[in-house]
Amino acid sequence: MESVTLSLDLVLLLMMAIYLASLISSVTGSAGGVLMFAAMGTVIPARALVALHGSVQLVSNLNRTWWLRHSVDARLCGYFGVGVALGAVLATALIAQFASELIPLWILLALIGYTLFKPKRMPAIRVSGRGFFWVGLATGILGILAGAVDPFLAVFFVRDDMSKQQIVANKSMMQLMTHLTKIPAFLYLGFSFVEHWPLIAVFALAAMAGNWTGLKLLHRIDVKRFITLMKLALMLAAWQIGFQIFGSMVA
Repeated sequence: MESVTLSLDLVLLLMMAIYLASLISSVTGSAGGVLMFAAMGTVIPARALVALHGSVQLVSNLNRTWWLRHSVDARLCGYFGVGVALGAVLATALIAQFASELIPLWILLALIGYTLFKPKRMPAIRVSGRGFFWVGLATGILGILAGAVDPFLAVFFVRDDMSKQQIVANKSMMQLMTHLTKIPAFLYLGFSFVEHWPLIAVFALAAMAGNWTGLKLLHRIDVKRFITLMKLALMLAAWQIGFQIFGSMVA
């Protein structure tokens, strides 16, 4: 895999974008990962992008989960962890060889659309307990095929039976486990963590600073405003995914 070399100006601009993306993730629980991916993708080659983005997101979600560790539900995350590991293995061994990346993106758009625009009489997508095994399985597959796990997970956390801290903490923990499953793929593709550690370190510091600022804001906003911001972030993510689908179709 080719090495990534960026000028100081580009590094500083990306650090600012990563800071803002992490702030958004900490305040709303969603969309930050997609926005970070889009910003990094403007200057980083596609093959190295997934590895670098995943590395920064791994550190960022670990940092966010640690700060909100008392709000993590070990039972939900345990079921999810088993599912995401199995999903990543299945996608790597079988599905990725045959499936188009547009299929999971269309499914993701449909889920976001249902969550945001469903009639009031229609049930919300609310999963609990062992159901998160299946969420993990789908996330593990989606993470390998499309990488868009952030908005997918957000669909299952637009709910009023969890506090805003629980939503951000458990979603961050689940994203952390998802990015952990990608490490073997990075190594297999020849990505050198040692060679790129300075870039990963400065980007991770920017993400941690964004987390710190965002979590300070999270504790100050009320629950209704939090849910509204989360839905707006999902709409932003849907726009980005739609743009990605359109670009793939006209390419």
